[in-house]
Amino acid sequence: MARKKTEEVKKPEPRDVKATAKTVRVTTRKAKLVLDLIRGKDAKEAAALLSFIPNKAARVTSKVLKSACANATHNFQMDESKLYVKECYANEGITLKRFMPRAKGSASPIMKRTSHITVVVAER
Repeated sequence: MARKKTEEVKKPEPRDVKATAKTVRVTTRKAKLVLDLIRGKDAKEAAALLSFIPNKAARVTSKVLKSACANATHNFQMDESKLYVKECYANEGITLKRFMPRAKGSASPIMKRTSHITVVVAER
């Protein structure tokens, strides 16, 4: 059955909104330490907490959190004061493989790891 053209199609209300930063030059292990601190907190409280952590992962996570909040307010008309961090996780990205010359003509590998950082926000 075809819809009438005058009928307005309503989008379902999402419960959570996410933002992702891909291929960030931070190891997954270090990023998870930062993400554990903000999980479950209000968005404003999490942003304030991230601004005082002296860590590259904290700076990137702060940007991702701001992006997720902006997605929620602009795309889905959610109230910014009611947002909280529902989920946050870091998955392993690509690994850049480099080699360092060593003694007797040998070489040892250097793994430059990356991660994909995702923050999911929702309304309370």
